[in-house]
Amino acid sequence: MINFRTDTTASAPDVAPRRGLVTRLAAAAALGLTGLSDGRAEAATSDGPDWPGKLSGRHRQVVDAVEVNDGFPLAFVYTFLITNPSPGAATAVIVVRHMALTLALNDAVWAKYKIGESLKIIDPETKDPAVKNPYFHSKPGVLMSDDFAIDRLLANGVIFGACNIALHALSKKLAANAGVSADDAAKEWTANVIPGIALIPSGTWGVNRAQEAGCTYCSGS
Repeated sequence: MINFRTDTTASAPDVAPRRGLVTRLAAAAALGLTGLSDGRAEAATSDGPDWPGKLSGRHRQVVDAVEVNDGFPLAFVYTFLITNPSPGAATAVIVVRHMALTLALNDAVWAKYKIGESLKIIDPETKDPAVKNPYFHSKPGVLMSDDFAIDRLLANGVIFGACNIALHALSKKLAANAGVSADDAAKEWTANVIPGIALIPSGTWGVNRAQEAGCTYCSGS
């Protein structure tokens, strides 16, 4: 297997922008996007977490995954890396947001919240609505390449960021499937993000930070 590596007090003029921020946060609350983690609250008053960090590699790309899209965002990451095969030549980042946020969740959440059935995501192995994350620890031969399974990409140094706003919105939407409150669903989803995937303030924030770190942009559509 190719080894892909990455390195990983207010002044008067501030008053109007801060009032604008309060207005935007109130609008987010009206949309049901409240319940931000401490990290997200911090991001509203600072420059946010150091993500994706300092990137190595001459070639750097971020894939913006908005939909699961039959796993193609993962395939795009994999294809970018295998076509830049020299050791240390390339760094790949993927941001999973909107409906693609579900790619960041483990099998237990997929099953309990009926993610496949509710969002019409088909498992390529069974050809039925997925009752597990079909792109995590996938059986050999199920995907077009075994190496674009999420666990394999993580092991090969791909940097993942998952949208926290999408996590709260989707967990609220599907909370009734598990018979729990929106708050409890958000807590459970947060606790069951796949290890190695960073929960970031938002997907659009993540795409911006990856580009600021030197990545070119690739749509996951």
